[in-house]
Amino acid sequence: MTEATPIENKNRPMISVVAPVWNEVEGILELHRRISTVLDGLSDEYQGEIVIGDDGSTDGTSEILLGLTEVDPRLVVVRLSRNFGHQSCILAAMSRANGDYVILMDGDLEDPPEEIPNLLLKAKSGADVVLAVRISRQDVWRRLILFGAFHRLIHFLSDFPIPSDVGTFCLLSRKASNAMLTLGETNRFLPGLRAWIGFETSRIEYERQGRYAGAPRQTMSRLFRYAFDAIFGFSYKPLRLSMYIGLASWVISAAYALGLVSARLLRINVVLGFTTTSVLILFFGGMSLMSIGLLGEYVARIYDEVKRRPHYLIKSTWKSGRNID
Repeated sequence: MTEATPIENKNRPMISVVAPVWNEVEGILELHRRISTVLDGLSDEYQGEIVIGDDGSTDGTSEILLGLTEVDPRLVVVRLSRNFGHQSCILAAMSRANGDYVILMDGDLEDPPEEIPNLLLKAKSGADVVLAVRISRQDVWRRLILFGAFHRLIHFLSDFPIPSDVGTFCLLSRKASNAMLTLGETNRFLPGLRAWIGFETSRIEYERQGRYAGAPRQTMSRLFRYAFDAIFGFSYKPLRLSMYIGLASWVISAAYALGLVSARLLRINVVLGFTTTSVLILFFGGMSLMSIGLLGEYVARIYDEVKRRPHYLIKSTWKSGRNID
């Protein structure tokens, strides 16, 4: 994958603010306005660009973005040929970002652009990665419970430390951004990949906002798939756990069988009931199916990797009112 290179400027480093959007017609103008306001406030010290990945929007978001490129020379719009998903859209936009610092954020304004100066302040200390850690978030209680459980679970299961309560919102140095672009796996979990590269990391804390407009684009089914990508992409513990459970079940079964044989040899009258047989069959049958299912999750991801299809296809890239591809 091609690495983006920073635009040379001896006076001011460049910031690239990268955000993926999909059918955000109600909030795209506000997203652009708030990012632009932040970049205007930093213009004495930094150059700025806004790179929006349009993940196959069909509600008029694309037309608004193309119109904005005519009036804002800082705006770059990367249009994908269809909806490839949140992670692929981030990757596509990152590949077109030219900044010395690349700031990733979601496009629904749950990540407040006003925190960008705090990210840059931490980056000045020499960190290649600055994480935005959520100390609170506005969401319905069901999603809050599931998000909390997921972050604790992945922290426990991961084969290396993945920070909890972090998402897309972060700052990457040019070196860290280029490193992320070299990671080619298909089923991507951004916080895990970001932790895997191992660069010096700092953090800020922030309060995650509610969506500016509309319903969440990440449905529960999409979030569960994302969670599975995280678990099966960064942990072998589910496979080991199924092996340990299988071993424990074998030990218990062997002990039970030994007890039955001993009772028979001692001529103790033992009548096996239907309940015992049914419970054993259901237990071991369920364990076998669960183990096969876990193995299938890993095999499916191996299948995705060996196909080596591209993560995304770019339809066009717009800047200053014209297609620059």
